Amino acid sequence: MELKTARLTVLIDPAKKKAFEDLCAQQDVTPSQVVRQLIRDYLRHHGVAWQPSGPTRDDGRAD
Repeated sequence: MELKTARLTVLIDPAKKKAFEDLCAQQDVTPSQVVRQLIRDYLRHHGVAWQPSGPTRDDGRAD
């Protein structure tokens, strides 16, 4: 998991935001968790390599 964070501001229709937040609540995940996963999937889909911010464990993976 990344240890450093940066803010991403997204403008979205209020009704769509509410529907998204309601769905996230039903699935017991935060909107931030879902957005982070979407970004990881998008980067992977397009073959973009990246390294998580922060220290890594002995196996080379981020904590």
